[in-house]
Amino acid sequence: MTDHATTHPTLADILWSSQRTGALLRNTILAILGSALLWAAAKIQIPFYPVPMTMQTFVVLALGVVYGWRLGAATVAVYLLEGAFGLPIFAGTPEKGIGLAYMFGPTGGYLVGFLLAAALCGWLAERGWDRSITRTAVAMLAGNIVIYVPGLLWLGTLAGWDKPVLAWGLTPFLLGDLVKLALAAMLFPALWKLVRRG
Repeated sequence: MTDHATTHPTLADILWSSQRTGALLRNTILAILGSALLWAAAKIQIPFYPVPMTMQTFVVLALGVVYGWRLGAATVAVYLLEGAFGLPIFAGTPEKGIGLAYMFGPTGGYLVGFLLAAALCGWLAERGWDRSITRTAVAMLAGNIVIYVPGLLWLGTLAGWDKPVLAWGLTPFLLGDLVKLALAAMLFPALWKLVRRG
């Protein structure tokens, strides 16, 4: 009889066991590295249509998948705390403000979505959803939805629902997100195949 609640090891569990260095040290190092990766992903823009693309949402979802839900969410929380303390780590900072002023601005809801999405994708990965192309694509789609829902709700509340909220906060980014979803759907199952061979 199979226990459907059984969790699977994540890629981070396989590649760096906490038994080697201790869970606290390992998780601290991974969280700092992950938050630095998010910082870099927010700052690098890739020319794309109809708007330039960053890899930040990809990194958010990837951290969940690779780290699992607890460490993935904790890593995004570290990133958000760094931003709350005034480090210019978000896209558009410091030009569009820093710290809590930025976080309560138009993109604040998406930042909340980052935390929720990392947790959701990590939870799905711990149930084996990152090991096939189809299930990885579904997990990434779910993560994107979880980013967009609070993002659009906050944007609409702040700007007013009489404004073109979807045209500002959703439709220009869908094509880029589709590309990132396809990349993830190919990447993570391929990584698992390499890990199994190793």
